[in-house]
Amino acid sequence: MKVLITDGLSPKGQKILENNGIEFDIQFYDTNELIKAIADYDSVLVRSATKVPRELIDAGKKLKVIARAGAGIDNIDHQYAKSIGIPVLNTPGANSASVAELVFAHMFALARFIPQANITMRNGEWNKKAYKGIELAGKTLGIIGFGKIGQITANIALGLGMKVLATDVIDVKTDLDVTITSKEEVFKNADFVSLHIPKPAQPFITKKEIDMMKDGVYIINCARGGVVDEKDLLDALNSGKVAGAGIDVYMEEPTRNIELVSHPKVSVTPHVGASTKEAQDRVGIEIAEKLVEALKKL
Repeated sequence: MKVLITDGLSPKGQKILENNGIEFDIQFYDTNELIKAIADYDSVLVRSATKVPRELIDAGKKLKVIARAGAGIDNIDHQYAKSIGIPVLNTPGANSASVAELVFAHMFALARFIPQANITMRNGEWNKKAYKGIELAGKTLGIIGFGKIGQITANIALGLGMKVLATDVIDVKTDLDVTITSKEEVFKNADFVSLHIPKPAQPFITKKEIDMMKDGVYIINCARGGVVDEKDLLDALNSGKVAGAGIDVYMEEPTRNIELVSHPKVSVTPHVGASTKEAQDRVGIEIAEKLVEALKKL
């Protein structure tokens, strides 16, 4: 069995493949090159950079398993793959803690004007009086999507003394001191709104949803690009309706929305939610183990 790893894999994950006699190549290809290369492999293992559309799946004449080292599989035409008998593996919980921690990195950065202070101090300015921040303790965090990442986010928030409201499209049960309610109630009452849902066909947060929120709300998106309409968010930042936004994911990646990422009220990162050593080790180990198990069944 031969595996193509296009977006890298942790050394611990590679070791698992080696120990089980799985041959693999690590090489990134652009889409056209990948369509040519995929024919030689029994499996392809990707992260978020590589797209696996139907055309690529069809080009993989030997393709038996598709693996995603991460939670989301929206970069893979997984429904088509499954319809022709090709399983799609992923690691939905391995990077949850890393993503949740990034949510708070953005929240703290926004609450204390850290991006702005970094820029101005490097320009030789000392704008101490300009940066009157807020504390997170006592504020209400609204969580949209209460899966693994949402629940870890809630637990951190409770530890900081925040109140937590959460909503999900499915019934959820939790032992955490969290109020499960409707999305409308979350929008109406939250000081910070953090998104933890899959990429939708159309943006979930648009002007309509933003208008339901408190004046001066903060919006954090470390979920998927396309969850938030970037134009509507930019308009709300400019009007002051939204006090700040923490953004790790974008409608187009790499993003070319320079107006948004350079806005003085935002804290931005380049889709690094899972980019910690610990998360990559967990993801690498889990996806390698799953891939070995799947290939051995063939």
